[in-house]
Amino acid sequence: LIAAITSCTNTSNPSVLLAAGLVAKKAVEAGLKVKPHIKTSLAPGSRIVTQYLTDTGLLPYLEKLGFDVAAYGCTTCIGNAGDLAPEINEAITGNDLVCAAVLSGNRNFEARIHPNIKANFLASPPLVVAYAIAGNVMTDLMTQPVGKGKGGKDIYLGDIWPTGDEVQRLLKFAMKGKAFRENYGQIADNPGKLWEKIKGVSGEVY
Repeated sequence: LIAAITSCTNTSNPSVLLAAGLVAKKAVEAGLKVKPHIKTSLAPGSRIVTQYLTDTGLLPYLEKLGFDVAAYGCTTCIGNAGDLAPEINEAITGNDLVCAAVLSGNRNFEARIHPNIKANFLASPPLVVAYAIAGNVMTDLMTQPVGKGKGGKDIYLGDIWPTGDEVQRLLKFAMKGKAFRENYGQIADNPGKLWEKIKGVSGEVY
């Protein structure tokens, strides 16, 4: 019911974020869509991630599959994904269903992600995208189609999975030292109005 690319762990690795974007691109081009009952989100650990996904032209494909940037920081891993639709919650509690989430974070114990989700699976960002499309963690992505694409054609994981060379060609967009310096320089130079409104005190005790 939840497919989340989260800020911790994997979003510090540009290779897997670019791979997720490439999976999304190939999936959209093949005519695949995320199942309507899946709640998706993308929470990068840094604005740099958004920048290189934009520079590579991959962010629009993630957004087409519902992986819009929700925040920068902790979200799904600490239960901040937001609630599920009321009718879904009612179906879970009324029928004692065991439902699942797939996320690229590092927390997966029961009720951590959502009070009504008992099974939480950790996966790489590109696999999070793939399972969002499949819509069911019981799908064997090694042997079963991820979904049906244009013309009702069965699309398999191998059809949308990027090669190492494809990822490698895009890594240069994530390795721009100037972009990192400019981005993190804003923290000191332009932290934002909300941050500036926080009143601090001086002294030995925080």
